[in-house]
Amino acid sequence: MSCFKSSLIALMGVFMIGSVAQAGQSVTVEANDQMKFTVNKIEAVAGSELTIVLKNVGSLPKAAMGHNLVVLKKDTNAMAFAGAAAAAAATEYIPAQMKDQVLAATKLLGPNEEDTITFTVPDAPGEYVYLCSFPAHFMVGMKGVIVVTAK
Repeated sequence: MSCFKSSLIALMGVFMIGSVAQAGQSVTVEANDQMKFTVNKIEAVAGSELTIVLKNVGSLPKAAMGHNLVVLKKDTNAMAFAGAAAAAAATEYIPAQMKDQVLAATKLLGPNEEDTITFTVPDAPGEYVYLCSFPAHFMVGMKGVIVVTAK
């Protein structure tokens, strides 16, 4: 195989891993001081295992700019969840009254910290929102979606 073909195949593999999460794969999402996630869409197959690594690459203190990644159940009202989360500092911004709407969540991270969550992707195809529940972060766009396709 030519060097060009080998390079092209390797490059295609890098793009596929970065944009599509498949069974047994891990996706790394970075959070920053501009209140953005580096990955806003993850594609996954129903029933597969998904690992998400969240890295806070920011430098501001946790009390002022903490980040987490919370995966919500399908059809959860993300705006209502984020609103309730603002008053839930004692539980790292996961509101107790809505905890049953959470599929998986990282801990709240300070600068240069990371956390990993692994969970089974729901069997129901559709879109599952993930967000940072630190006050106001969801409102300024710190969110994404896991698109679940049938097996």
